[in-house]
Parts: sequence; structure tokens; C-alpha cells
Amino acid sequence: MIFSPSLSSPVLPSVRVLPLRPGTLLLELAGLEETLSLYDAFQQSPVAGVLEIVPAARTLMIAFDALVLDQSQLLQAVGERLGKERSVGAAETVDIPVHYDGEDITDVAELLGCSVAEVVRRHTEAEYTVAFTGFAPGFAYLSAPGVGLLVPRRTSPRTVVPAGSVGLAGEFSGVYPKASPGGWQLIGRTSLAMFDLSRDPAAILRPGLRVRFLDSARSSMHVFEKTPVAAGPAVGVSSDIENGVEILSCGLPVLVQDLGRANMAAQGVSLSGALDHGNFKLANRIVGNRSGTPALEIAPAGFSFKAFGRGVMAFTGAPAAVSVTSASGAVANIAFNTPIALDDGDVVSLLAPPSGTRSYLAMRGGFVVEPVLGSVATDTLAQIGPAALGVGARVAVKSENLRAPVLPGEQPAFAMPKADEIVTLDIYLGPRTDWFTSEAVASFLSQSWQVTPQSSRVGIRLSGEPLERLNRNELPSEATLRGALQVPASGQPVLFLSDHPLTGGYPVIANVAAHHLDLAGQIPVGAHIRFNALNAFTHIDFVASDPQ
Repeated sequence: MIFSPSLSSPVLPSVRVLPLRPGTLLLELAGLEETLSLYDAFQQSPVAGVLEIVPAARTLMIAFDALVLDQSQLLQAVGERLGKERSVGAAETVDIPVHYDGEDITDVAELLGCSVAEVVRRHTEAEYTVAFTGFAPGFAYLSAPGVGLLVPRRTSPRTVVPAGSVGLAGEFSGVYPKASPGGWQLIGRTSLAMFDLSRDPAAILRPGLRVRFLDSARSSMHVFEKTPVAAGPAVGVSSDIENGVEILSCGLPVLVQDLGRANMAAQGVSLSGALDHGNFKLANRIVGNRSGTPALEIAPAGFSFKAFGRGVMAFTGAPAAVSVTSASGAVANIAFNTPIALDDGDVVSLLAPPSGTRSYLAMRGGFVVEPVLGSVATDTLAQIGPAALGVGARVAVKSENLRAPVLPGEQPAFAMPKADEIVTLDIYLGPRTDWFTSEAVASFLSQSWQVTPQSSRVGIRLSGEPLERLNRNELPSEATLRGALQVPASGQPVLFLSDHPLTGGYPVIANVAAHHLDLAGQIPVGAHIRFNALNAFTHIDFVASDPQ
């Protein structure tokens, strides 16, 4: 079976190839069944060089290693798998007991023109499949074609939906794993935890599993009450440590970070990790650590700590004045990007930086922190990872005889941006650039966008001339990347950073180029951003050639 370009095909399966940035493609198919069939084909016959596949309502996002697999080879592999039927194996079935007393169940019955009892019957008699995950860790989109429960989202979303709420939206059913905003029609509730870090895997629902809903009023099934666990344990608040640091002051919470949680998309968990990978790695290299060793990410406010035992530290990232006060009272001013030896009792003080947004503190040996889902990264949106550090927190530093030398004198890759500057970011147009008018695309590229105070590790909210949509349809949820520029109904873009949601339902007009992702994470409130397109938006429509 060979890929051949075509504008349309009435019979053969087709796929639209949409650009994200080099090393990542978005494949858009005709619908959910075709998407899941292609996803299943890749699971049954993996391709060397494919790093991750994130399924959604009608798209697959495929990340690949261009050193192992080039784009043409990947498209060839897609063509070979396109149109294959899904394997129907003995998939695990998860039973979910439900109390059908949701706030919207009467409205759902009216929308469907049936009784509440009929809504419950349809919901409990259907066998659902986990199509994909997203929105929040453990949130699964459940599909059961032909079940007869197609209803729209609420016109006014709730600010808080309780954990365990069972809802309907469009063609999907789902269960909220934690309390969060949401616009699904609520028909019931369950006590079964959808996401619990005490389990392995933490998410009870993962793509490919089957789901049955049981009416608790008729079922004898007993489920122990369990509270979903999201945030990780506090980090050393009262630990008795011989080597480490104690935080004496911090204007904003300090986060433990590494390079994130790879390959967790099946559980609805995104990568997270340090906002500025380059400076995070630099801090570790300077003190002789491996690049992914846990370090502290410090927001732009004052910070100080006391050292326990002897050690070697380095600050990188947003530069600020640093001083070390010894136990005898002697004060020394020190530089960023250089290894500094510390003695027991030394007090280190960092002022707020005049540029950039995040500084990094690495200690030789690395901070000792309990991993959560294989990583110590603190994901502020998903609320996964070690708890943020405040005044009084103590964190141990690993005592080991490292053979790697310290590395003085290495400089960062870019100068930190200031609040009064205009920062230019290279971008790749796509995947949904054609959802906007040509005037909106021109405006997006020509104007300077101001960084607003509503920005965070999740994303930078921008303010400027609103972008007008050409396609006003609702976009089915699809995977997003760090660096995606999503445009909500307001027309004001949001530049996703490390803690972005795994999937989103607003069109992405462009994605920041990989070489500018770290710079994007250091742009402060008040600065302006201009976007420089490295490509003209194009897409490819393919159909599978008739094997005859």
C-alpha cells in the first residue's frame, strides 16, 4: 500500500498531514473510528524512531526522531497502516459504579426526548472504549458509537465540577478525575478514583481499555471510597539532613524540576519539567551533574537558603545579584554561571532578577526528592509532583563522590529578555492556520503582542488586536505541544509553556520553533513578542492507494 497525494477520495481511507514543527506531525482523519484504527495499527506494528503517539478525537500527533526516521519514511509507514481494521482482542474491561443523580440528567433526557430511566439504560448497556486521554491526568474520552447519547456541552460551563462526576459531551462520556472547571452534562457520580498515584499505573483508564457503567442502585458491587492523589509529598519540610539546604526566604514558591515525564500521554499526563531546559542543564553541567539531575526553579522574587554541610552550587537562568554570608559573618558577592563552594552554615541570598523569569539552582550530587510517575518535575496544572517549597523547607543533597569535573565559564545560549523589550520568536505556522482569515494571519505576524500578568508555567497570555476566525466550528480536542499558540474565542493567543494541557479544543495557529522554546519560557510580564514565520502554511492530503 503506497501513499499518493490526492485532493479527495470517495472510497479509500485518507489522511491530512498538518505541520507542527520539525520532528512532529499532526495527522487528521475522517473520524474517531479511523483515528483509533490507525493508532491501533501503530501499536500492533511499531515503527523505529517514533517517540510518542497522542490520539485524539480525529487526529494523531506523532513525534519522531529525525536522526532515525525522516518524514518521508514516517509517511510511508502511515500509508502502510492506513485503512487497516482495528484488532478486536480481549481488552481489559473496567467496571465503574455510578449513582445516576447528576445535576443535568433531567436536561439530558429532555434533549434526547426520552425518560431519565432510558438515559440510564442506554448508558449502562453500552460498552465503551477509551478513545484517548487529555484535559487532565486520568481524564478519558469514552466512545460507544450508536449508543444514542449525543448531547452538546453546557452553554455555560461550571467553575467547579466535583471529582468523580460522570458526564456526557458530544459523542463522548467521561469521568472527572479531580475537581475542576468543566462544561460536560453531568448525569451521575462514582466513588472510584480515576487517578491515584498509589496505583501503578496511576490512571485506571487508558487508550484501548473497555468500560462498563453499572447502576449503583441495582448493582451489588462494592467499591471502597478512595480519594484521588495528585500532588506529591512535601519535600523535606522537617527532615533531619546532614547535607542539603534550608529555605530561609522566598517571594514566590520554589519548584523542584527535572526534564519532565516522558511517554505518559496514555495516562493523560503531559511532559512538564523546567521552563528553560538549556539553563537547567547548564546549572547541572557547571557543578558536574548529569543534565537531568533535580534542581530548583526559582520564580522572579527574592530567595535565600542556608547550607548544611559542604557542597558546590551554581546559579543559571535569569541573572540576579547573589551573595554568600559565611558563619563568621563575612560577605562575598558571587557570579552566575560559575561553580561556588559552600561551607556548612553559609547563607546564600539571591535578589529578584532584572530580566528573565526563572533562575536555576543546582547542587553537586543533586537534590534528593521522591519521584512521582518517574520524575521529580512539579506540574502546576496537573498538580502532579513534589509540593512547592516554602520558607522552612529542607531538601537533602546527595553525597557521592562524582568523577565529573566542575565546569566554570560556560555562558548561556541567549541574553535574558527584559520587560521593556520586544522579543522575536521563530514559529512554524500550523496546524490550524487555515481556521483564521488571511487578514488575521497577517495581523498575527505583523503586530507585537504584550505579555499579560495572567501568564504562568501553563502559558503566556498575550494581548493585542484579536484574531478573527474563518472557521467558527467547534474543534474536536487534539494534542498540543510546548510552544503551541492556541487562540481561544477571545482571539487573544496563549503561548503554551511546560505545564500545558495534553489536549486542547481551540485552534493552534502556530508553534514556536524548538530553538526558541527556552527563550519563550524566560519572557517577563510587560515584554512584547513578535512572531517570525519560518514556513508558509501548507498541508498534504493523502489517500491510501488501492492495493488492487
